[in-house]
This record gives sequence, C-alpha cells and structure tokens, in this order.
Amino acid sequence: MESLNIRPGHLTAHQTAQQLGIGLDGVRQLVRRGQLQRSGGSPRQPWYAVQDVAALATKRRTAKAA
Repeated sequence: MESLNIRPGHLTAHQTAQQLGIGLDGVRQLVRRGQLQRSGGSPRQPWYAVQDVAALATKRRTAKAA
C-alpha cells in the first residue's frame, strides 16, 4: 500500500507511471536518463512533481504524433 502522506502537487511512482502510460521500470529509466527528476519521498518510494509529469506527458504525446 502506498503512503498517503504525499505532499500536495506530487505523484507516487505508480501514479506517475499511470499518467505516462508506462510501467514502473519505464519511470526508473526516465529518471536514469535525466528526463524526470524525483522531487521527494524516499529512494524506495519517490515522488514526482505533477507539473514535471504533465510536461513530460505532453512532450511524449507531441513526439509520438510527429
């Protein structure tokens, strides 16, 4: 079960994966490649800023459409 103590404006790794339409390993790869940064949480349960995830989702949709 995920922690419910997440700061407002942040998403868990599971929520981030769902928003981007990828798996958790895909989220980890985006972090490793520098395309997404953790903004809190812990190493095992990172958080990601909603605005960063939304910007990345838009960028990925735009690239897919081109």
